[in-house]
Amino acid sequence: MLADSAKGLRPSLTETLFVLFLRLVAVTSLWFALQYWAMLTGFSLGGAGRFDLLPSAWKAAATALAVLFPVAAVGLWLLVSWGPVIWLIAAATEIAMHEVFPSVFGINRLLVFAHVAVAATFLLFNAVLFIQRRRQARTVRTDSP
Repeated sequence: MLADSAKGLRPSLTETLFVLFLRLVAVTSLWFALQYWAMLTGFSLGGAGRFDLLPSAWKAAATALAVLFPVAAVGLWLLVSWGPVIWLIAAATEIAMHEVFPSVFGINRLLVFAHVAVAATFLLFNAVLFIQRRRQARTVRTDSP
């Protein structure tokens, strides 16, 4: 009976690498979330980053990112469509913090570069997957007349 069972298509190497990439971004998003929560609760920065000691701009940004990053991590790990969207919102928030308001949040070029590199890699994967799926759609189908 097993020989009669329909076999599913195996994912391509690109699809497998894309899943691994998304899971890696999920783990790093969770790490960012833990860093923000540690800062807000006083476990890091010697307690200087506690919520009650932060300026208003940092309170708003850190609180939003402490929520956005774990939600993005879950969405990326589960490979759902909203995961990258939430990650993009969180990454754009951090980029804006450090590039648009450097006098308030400081300059962190490495973080900005990392977010841009991840976004570019995501777009590259999507472009390659689109091309692969388009080629597969053009192949001759057995159900064609």
